Amino acid sequence: MTGNARVHPITIDLNQFKLHIELKHRIELTLHFNSPSRRFYLSVIAFVVNEMKRHGKITSIPLEKHHDFLALLNETIGGSAGSSETENLLTRIYMKWQHALPNLEEAPLFKVLGRKKEYEQGIGKTYPFTETEKDIWANLFEYKGSHENVRLKFAIDRIGVSLDETSITFGDSQDADAWDQFISSLKRDGKEESEPVEETVVPEPPVVPSSPQGRKPFWLSGHRWVMLVVVGIIAALVIWKLYSPSAPQPEVVPKEKIAVSQPEMTQTTVTPPVEVISKEKDTPALPEKISKKVTPPPPDEEVASREKMAFPLPDLPSIAVLPFVNLSGDPKQEFFCDSVTEEIISALSKVQYLFVISRQSTFFYKGKPVKVKQVSEELGVRYVLEGGVQKSGDHIRITAQLIDALTGRHIWAERYNRNLTDLFALQDEITLRVLTAVRVKLTDGEQASLKQKSFDRFCKGKQTLDCYLKFMEVIRYHRGHNVEDAKVARRIAEEVIEMCPESPLAYLAIGWVHQMEYVLRIGRSPQESIEKGIEMAQKVLTIDDSIASAHGLLCLLYSYKREYDKSIAEAERAVALDPGGSMANMHYAMALNYAGRSEEAIPFFQKAIRLDPVGTTSIYLHYGGALRITGRFEEAVSAYKKSLQREPNNIFAHVGLAGTYSMMGREKEARAAAEEILRLNPNFSLASYSKILSMFKDQLEMDKFIQALSKAGLK
Repeated sequence: MTGNARVHPITIDLNQFKLHIELKHRIELTLHFNSPSRRFYLSVIAFVVNEMKRHGKITSIPLEKHHDFLALLNETIGGSAGSSETENLLTRIYMKWQHALPNLEEAPLFKVLGRKKEYEQGIGKTYPFTETEKDIWANLFEYKGSHENVRLKFAIDRIGVSLDETSITFGDSQDADAWDQFISSLKRDGKEESEPVEETVVPEPPVVPSSPQGRKPFWLSGHRWVMLVVVGIIAALVIWKLYSPSAPQPEVVPKEKIAVSQPEMTQTTVTPPVEVISKEKDTPALPEKISKKVTPPPPDEEVASREKMAFPLPDLPSIAVLPFVNLSGDPKQEFFCDSVTEEIISALSKVQYLFVISRQSTFFYKGKPVKVKQVSEELGVRYVLEGGVQKSGDHIRITAQLIDALTGRHIWAERYNRNLTDLFALQDEITLRVLTAVRVKLTDGEQASLKQKSFDRFCKGKQTLDCYLKFMEVIRYHRGHNVEDAKVARRIAEEVIEMCPESPLAYLAIGWVHQMEYVLRIGRSPQESIEKGIEMAQKVLTIDDSIASAHGLLCLLYSYKREYDKSIAEAERAVALDPGGSMANMHYAMALNYAGRSEEAIPFFQKAIRLDPVGTTSIYLHYGGALRITGRFEEAVSAYKKSLQREPNNIFAHVGLAGTYSMMGREKEARAAAEEILRLNPNFSLASYSKILSMFKDQLEMDKFIQALSKAGLK
C-alpha cells in the first residue's frame, strides 16, 4: 500500500485486499477480505466506487450491463465463488450486498483487524461494536431493484464522505489508474495460465434473511382491503373446487367471474395477470367484471406429483402464500410487501375450511427463483398463491394469482389499483362485493372476523401503515434472541408507542420486548419483566380482545409465573382465534408442556410443524423437550438436531442434546454436546440454567435433567 493512501477517510487497498475507514471520533476500521470469495466482494465494492468516480457522482450502478466484466472478476480473483448452483452471479452479489456485507457484528465476508470476537449470553462469537459503528457501516450498502436488475451504491454520502475522499489503491497507483492496473493484472494472469488448475472451492452458503419467529400478525389497516379481497376469492375458489362434482361439467362462466390461464411464474418474475373490472354504474372506484369463456390450454410447466410430496395432502384445501414480490424498485418497500403477504396468510388461516401453511415456511422462499411445483411438493399443498406489490406515494397496485399445482394452471388472477387514502371507506364494500360474487358461505364467526376493525380504529391514514411496519421491525429483532437485538427492539417499540399511543400494536410490541428481556435476564429484574409484559398484554386485549398474539404472550408469561390454568386458558383462546396459526398451536403446546401435560402437548407441536414444514428453531427445540420428558429419547435427539440445523448456535438445543444423550447412556455424544455449550458460553452454569427451568410444574423431572447435564460434564 502506498504511503499516502491512509490520508483518505476510506481506502480500498487491492494490494492486500483490505478496506480502511477512518472517521474522526466516529469509527476506525480495517477489514481484511482474506479468501478468494471475500476478495471478489471487495473487488465488487471497488468496482462500484470506480464507476461512481467515472460518472463523477455518488449514484447507483446497474450490474446487468457489466455482467461479463463481473464474471471475469469471479473467475479470476474470486475463484468462481461468486456464483452457485442455485443462484446466478448477479443474484449472488445482490444477496451478499443486501445481507452479508452490511453485517459488521458477525462479519461473514471479512475479518476485522484489531478486534476480537467475543461470546455474549450464549449467542455465539460476535465483534463488539457500538450501535453507531454498526449503523455507519451498514448504511454504506444501498441497492435498488433485485437479482439480475439490481443497482448498487456504496453510499459514502450518507456518512459525510465525498468521492474525492475515497481512494482505490493498487501497486503505486490510485483511483482510475489503480483500477485499470488491477484489471490488467487479472487479464494478464489469466492468459499466462497454460493449463487451468481445477481447484475445489467450497462456496460460502447463501445468506438468507432470518425468518421472524414466534408471532402471528393481525389486521393491517393500510391494505386490509386487499387481504380481504384475496381471502374471500381464494377461500371460495378452493372450497368450490374441493366439493364440486368430479365428472366434467359444461362450463358456464357468470358475469361475476373470469377464468384466467397463464404460464406458471417463478418468484423472480411476476407477470401482471388479467385485470378484473366491475361494470357497476354507481361504483367507479371498483374494478369492472368481464364475462368470458376460456378453454384452459395444457400446462406449460411440469405439474406437482402427489407421490413426491414431503407430506400427504390434507383433507382440506391446502394453500401456501409465497412472499409477494416488491415491484416498486425501492428496497424500502420490502417491509410493506412482506406485510401484505403476512396479512393474507393470517386471514386465510382463520377460515376453518382451509389448510394454510405458515409464513415461516413460505418466507423461506423469499428472493429465490422457485417453481410452484417445488413449493407444492416440499410443503405438501395443492394451491399456491403468488403476486406482487407496487407502491408509489399514496398509490398502490397489487397483483395476485392462485395456481393449482396438480394441474399447473392459474385458476384465478386479479389486479387492483387503489389510493391508500380511500382504503378505509372501500375495504368492507369491496370485501362484501367479492364474497357475493364468488358465493362464499362463511360461518357467523368468520363473517365477524372479516368485518372486525383492529388498530385502524385508533390511527389514521399513513400513520397506521408506518405504525404497523415499525411493529414488524420490533418482531424481527425480538426473534433474534440476543441482547443487542432486544435493545433495538425496545427502542423501536418505544417509537411505536410515540407514533400510535392508542393502538394495540404499540403495547403488544413493548409486551413482547418485556418477554424477551425476561428470557435473556436483561431487564431490571425477571419479576418486573413478567409483570410489565402482562400489563401490556392486558392493555392490548382491553382495546381488542380478538388479537391472538396478545393471548399467546399472556400464555407464556403466566407459565413463567407457574399460573398454569391461566396460561392454558389464554393459549386456548389464541387457538380459537387463530386455529390455523402455527405459533398459536406452538404456544398452546408449550403451555401444556410447562404444566406437566407433555403427552397432550405433542400433537399440538406436530400440528404446528405441519403448518410450518420448514419450521423454526423454537418449534423443534420445545418439541424436543416434550419428547424427552415423555421418554421418547431418539425422537427428541432428532428434534434437537433439526433445531440446530435452523440455528447452529441455539445453545438451548445443545443443552437438550447433552441431557438427552446422557439419559440414554451415550456419554461420548453427551460430552461433545456439553463442549458445544461451553464453546458458545464459557460461563454457562447449571445453577443459572436451573432458574430458567423454574416454569416447569414437574420439578422432579427437571432435577433429573439437571443431573443428566452434570453427568455430561457441565457444572
